[in-house]
Amino acid sequence: MAADTGIEISEDTFPELDAVAAIQRGLHTFNQEMGGPYDREPVTLLARGSDGGTRGGLLGMTFWGWLFVDWLWLSRESRGKGVGTELLLRAEAIARERGCGQAYTDTFSFQNPGFWQRNGYVEFGRLDGMPAGHSRVWFRKTL
Repeated sequence: MAADTGIEISEDTFPELDAVAAIQRGLHTFNQEMGGPYDREPVTLLARGSDGGTRGGLLGMTFWGWLFVDWLWLSRESRGKGVGTELLLRAEAIARERGCGQAYTDTFSFQNPGFWQRNGYVEFGRLDGMPAGHSRVWFRKTL
């Protein structure tokens, strides 16, 4: 038990959903008290082949005047054809329509960071050795 707090700290490898939700709600509430309403909205764009199968897509969200690109993936056969740039441009257009003026993402050094640079993003952070022999890289762009 933490000294004089009445709080017990324990490890829980399979937490109840209610406990996880309490942590998430608590942090979201605090963040909005400090930074204002999130106005969070998802951005979901799919790249489908002629057979209707998903060949890739972009998952992100807009909040606090920013676009966050969480996932951008294309199947191997869809890469290098401008599809990724088209997905990104569409996401940025959605973000602008929602009043966003900035965008950011993070990627790994083995996931083609040059793609982001070619699309006007500028590196603003790097964590070397994550994973070993590579880096995690953060990019931003003024929309």
